[in-house]
Amino acid sequence: MKKILVIQNKRIGDVLISSVIANNIKKVFPESEVTYFVYEYTAGVLENNPNIDRIIAVKEKELKSYTKLFQTISKIKKEEYDIIFDPYSKLQSRLICLFSGAEYRIGLKRAHKDLKLPFYTHPISHLKHRSKNCGKAIEDRINMIASVFELKAPEYTPKIFLTEEEKQYSRIDSLQKPVIMLGILGSTPQKSMPYKYMVEIIDYITENYRGTILFNYAPNQKEEAQKVYEMCKNKDQINLEIYEDSIRGFIKLMNKCDLLVSNEGGSVHITKALDKPTFTIYSPYVNKEHWCSFEDGDHHDSIHLLEEKPDLFSSFTLEERRNIEEDPNSLYKELTPELILSKLKPFLEHHLTKFSS
Repeated sequence: MKKILVIQNKRIGDVLISSVIANNIKKVFPESEVTYFVYEYTAGVLENNPNIDRIIAVKEKELKSYTKLFQTISKIKKEEYDIIFDPYSKLQSRLICLFSGAEYRIGLKRAHKDLKLPFYTHPISHLKHRSKNCGKAIEDRINMIASVFELKAPEYTPKIFLTEEEKQYSRIDSLQKPVIMLGILGSTPQKSMPYKYMVEIIDYITENYRGTILFNYAPNQKEEAQKVYEMCKNKDQINLEIYEDSIRGFIKLMNKCDLLVSNEGGSVHITKALDKPTFTIYSPYVNKEHWCSFEDGDHHDSIHLLEEKPDLFSSFTLEERRNIEEDPNSLYKELTPELILSKLKPFLEHHLTKFSS
């Protein structure tokens, strides 16, 4: 039996996307034991996945301590893994790989860049461009497997697995339909559009559609969410009482909602994995090619400033994206509500017409 470890110490969306490694490596080694090493606040998206046998959940701050890191390296080495996948590919995870003793250490690296130490037995270059509509981030992870092992009929779609009890979630059964979840704040300030712009979008929805608006935000963003609410016109259509402060809670809630409109982030990837319609508003610095999984202009649609106003971007190299990330406000202001609504209106019309009869 192969012991396999997947290291993905990053945010919720990254972890969910990386679950495709488990779903596919089990095709190659059906009797294997697959373990995921993730930050504890992201583990919820992996729970109940039949392809994941064990989850090691660690605190993000603890792992940034060199003492804790070297303790972790020692523990991983004692586990005697046969195969390690490292899509995270940062110094922490590279050191874990280097000292793990695993026969196969498979990690992503930038093309044309040599690693200074033999962290990986199989360093896999990021693909230059995506070739499928699953988005390049998923393709890169499938390629990590296919470059080393024979993988037949890859499965590109991340999935979330709900228990029968979770499927019976009933908190929103009495609400006016449709129930629209709004991701009003990004996971970071750089991923959050101006409050005024989000409010204009909320007001458009409440003025043109009967139904109930729910807000999604991180628990530590409650005060900011309240500010957005206070700026909205039709507060009677916004229900602030129904909110879930855990990943599994949000999964249960979103599974019962009708669609999601949100800043790009983990909630979008969760909703796609639940096969619910999504409309994503990308921050100007986010590389849409990486994260636009399964967007078809119908079930899943989005808007990115680069596509609407390409003249604003002198280039979109990694360095330029980092510059934009440091201060995306000036470009975010160019992503006006009018621009967003030009794409959001037909999306809403397509998915919400059935509720107007």
